Amino acid sequence: MIVAKTLPVEPSSLSDAEAVRQLAERAYASYIPVMNARPLPMDADYAEMIETGEVWLVRSGNKDLSASLALTLQPDHLVIYSIAVDPAAQGAGYGRKLLDFACQRARDLGYKEVRLFTNVLMSENRAWYQRNGFHETHQEQRGDKLICHMTRTL
Repeated sequence: MIVAKTLPVEPSSLSDAEAVRQLAERAYASYIPVMNARPLPMDADYAEMIETGEVWLVRSGNKDLSASLALTLQPDHLVIYSIAVDPAAQGAGYGRKLLDFACQRARDLGYKEVRLFTNVLMSENRAWYQRNGFHETHQEQRGDKLICHMTRTL
């Protein structure tokens, strides 16, 4: 397995939208039985996110899409909408690479805060973000999903 730290993070283009959607399907599929619902990133419009936000990619040595990072720029903070890692590439550091990239991107843009949200039932995700400097700020009911909001001050 290729270690993520040796691979570049690159910007996406509209031609990547379908591959990013397929990656989200693979990356989040294991949460469907946990949540008894589809995680929000599985149904996102990645073409729109590429046009209006920022979507960044990490490709493996054979140029297959291994991981993606979807960001939304707000007036006073950066939002991580999704970090998706192909299940076949998990454990190689792709998630951490993209999280570090998101924090550096926020700094480069002059932000002092990065925010995200995750489903309350995604306990491994919540714990991982907490280990990486995020803390929970509040919970919010969105339709049939209970969302946990998290933030990290840079």
